Amino acid sequence: SEFRRNVKLIVRDFDRLPIKSIKKPRVGLVGEILVKFHPTANNFAVDIVESEGAEAVMPDMADFFMYTAYVNVYKHDKLAGTKKSSNISKLIIKVIEMYRKPMRDALEKSERFDPPCNIYKMAEMASEVLDLGNCTGEGWLLTAEMIELIHSGAPNIICMQPFACLPNHVTGKGMIKALRKKYPESNIVAVDYDPGASEVNQLNRIRLMLSSAFDKIKEENQT
Repeated sequence: SEFRRNVKLIVRDFDRLPIKSIKKPRVGLVGEILVKFHPTANNFAVDIVESEGAEAVMPDMADFFMYTAYVNVYKHDKLAGTKKSSNISKLIIKVIEMYRKPMRDALEKSERFDPPCNIYKMAEMASEVLDLGNCTGEGWLLTAEMIELIHSGAPNIICMQPFACLPNHVTGKGMIKALRKKYPESNIVAVDYDPGASEVNQLNRIRLMLSSAFDKIKEENQT
């Protein structure tokens, strides 16, 4: 009850904050889970995005844990997984969603924020462009996160992968062409993060993507 009350008050307070009528490009950050969430691993990509005048959008970490559970549901339906593991995984997803419900309810009533997408809906969206059998590493979740970002008004995306992360290159970098074809408004850049990668090159690729995002906002304002 305390958590529910606190979440409701937090969302209410953020809805009431005075903001300037400045439209900024929203930039989503996706990729391998460590590179995505650890500032040192991605050379402080969030700070770079914000310092360039854009809004950084970070997907929910809880989705990764629900994705790993959903894999067992898929294996039971399509491969050789057991019904027991499938049922346990469904229960895990249900429990996580139960804890997220107060946050979801508060965000649904918010004037400025959107609630997180359900993992089953994310799987459905991802299945339109790739097979859900891609369940190694971040698997189809990486593609699903990019689709969710596009649907939620953040078509500008930084797709981050570490050196030699094959699953990430397949379902992240490898899906950019398919996503651009399905969502022409998408503006996705793939950035490699490894010891041999140049920070200058990473920064230039991000700035090039942001330049395109700002140009699109200018076009929208003129029309």
